[in-house]
Parts: sequence; C-alpha cells; structure tokens
Amino acid sequence: MRSAATLVFAALAAAAPAPVDIEKRQAINDGVILNYALTLEHLENNFYKQGLQKISAEEFYKATGDKMFYNNLKEISKDEATHVSFLTTALQGAGVTPVQPCTYNFGFKDATTFLAIANVLEGVGVSAYLGAAQFIMNKDYLTAAGSILTVESRHSAYLRENQSPAQSPFPAPFDIPLDFNQVYSLAAQFIKSCPSSNPPLPVMAFPAITVSPAGVAKPGDKLHFTVAKSVDAKAAYFITSMGPVSAQLSGSGTKYTVVVPSGAQPGQEYVILTKDSNKPTDDNTVAGPAVVQVADNAYGQNGGKGYGNGGWGGKDDKKPKGY
Repeated sequence: MRSAATLVFAALAAAAPAPVDIEKRQAINDGVILNYALTLEHLENNFYKQGLQKISAEEFYKATGDKMFYNNLKEISKDEATHVSFLTTALQGAGVTPVQPCTYNFGFKDATTFLAIANVLEGVGVSAYLGAAQFIMNKDYLTAAGSILTVESRHSAYLRENQSPAQSPFPAPFDIPLDFNQVYSLAAQFIKSCPSSNPPLPVMAFPAITVSPAGVAKPGDKLHFTVAKSVDAKAAYFITSMGPVSAQLSGSGTKYTVVVPSGAQPGQEYVILTKDSNKPTDDNTVAGPAVVQVADNAYGQNGGKGYGNGGWGGKDDKKPKGY
C-alpha cells in the first residue's frame, strides 16, 4: 500500500511547474544566498500556517499520540515566521530586495500527510543551509545561517520522532548537504507561482521523482522510481555526507528501479539519476533528488525497540513534552 507521503508527492510531481525565475549565470553572492534561504523559509512558514489552520489539535494527537504536539507545532511555526522576518530585515539592511512569498500547493489532506511532508521539508531545510554555508562570505551572515541551521535540525529531530512509525531523531553522525539546484528541485514541487517582482535566483528544477513503496527502506530493498518526464538515466547515486554512493539501476523513460546500496546513510537520503556513470553534478543530473528514508538499525526500525518506541521522550512516555 502506498503511504500518505507517496500519494502527496506523486500528485505534486505530476503538477510541478516549470522552474520559476531562472538566471543560470547570475553570480552566487551573499544577497543571492539570503534570498535563496528566504525562499525556503517562506515555503516552510506558509506550510505550518496552513497546517495549523486546517488541522485540529485533536487530529494531531490522534496521529502522534503526543498531547503536546500541537503546542510544539505552533512553536515551530513561530520559529519559521521569525526566520522570515530576520532574513527579510537582513536583506533590506544590505540594500537587497527580499523575495516575497509564492503561491503554494502542499497537497496534505490530514494530519498524517501533513506530518510526512513536514518531515521531508525540515530535512531538506537542514541540507539546504548546510550546502549553502560554504558560499557565504560575510562571517556575520554565516553565523546567523548556522544559528538557523541548528534550530531546523531540532525541528527535524522532533518531527522524525513523531512519524508513524517513529523515525530516529538522530539517525547519522553527519547530515547531508545539498546544492542549490537539488534543494530547489524539491521545493519547486510545492510552488505554483511566484510574484513577478521577485528578484531572480540562479536555480533550476530537475524533473521530480516519486518513490514506491514508501516508508523506511533498508539496504537491498528495491525502490520503484517514477520520473515526472521521460529521461535517459544511466546511473543512480545516493548522496551521503561522505560523498555519492552508486546504486544498482534498471529501467528507462519514466520508470526505473533502484536497489538501496549498503553504503546508504541512515535517515533522510537523496537519490540522483544521472546521464552517465561519472560523479553526480548538476551538469549530468537528469532527475531528482528523490527522497528516501533509510532505516537506522540501532533505532529499532527493523522490529526492535528504539528511542521513540517507548524509550525516553517517545510516544509511549507519559511525561509531557514541551519547549
């Protein structure tokens, strides 16, 4: 059976718009990076606002078993709104026009689908800030971005633990950086349109990939990829914190099968399809990233008892959790 997350991402991938405001040759500078970050923060800010407006505290409790979840979600939403305000002010102070929020289609139907998307978005947020850090020249901006990154990682940990079944809040010792186009490719699936007045960003979206079966995968599992448009993929790579790991690939056009390699990193992984067997770059990428949740054996995702399955702070813990 396809999970809530798979159904949502399949629908969004099919309806994903062409890249918005692409300027491939625009130089990457601090102003561009801050607007790139603001683009993502606008998306998250709107996502949480919509979720809190459309889904009740009782629905979230039924989905998570956590009586404090709704209040904690409001705190996460406040954090994202603060990030938007901070980045907007920083851009204005630097004499750069800040991007305005776009029109979004998040596709969630209930608390379960909302939680699945939130899990992915927070993981992508961590990877986005981590990947952009090397390009930030101003030390004050770098420190501020690092401060936001650590908060996003805490959001991610909390949301991972409140999935069903629960996922490890800290599945690996290192997080995975993604580049600008890889992050935008994931964000673009939720963007319907943006104001024409927004300054252009040097980003483009690769064709989206939906994955089945959904849920947590482990090395050796076969994953079926559906690409939003026909591509000629020759190789597949799992992007890990230690570098890309090649995966067995078969198929053609819009349908491919990928085998999870033994070197896949536990937690939220990203898979790229490329046109050759060379190390994956934006130049040889033909589709992706696909988002895959890889099992953390130590966490008990293969049947054992883990951190979130009755341990301290887990869903079965009677002690209230709050900020």
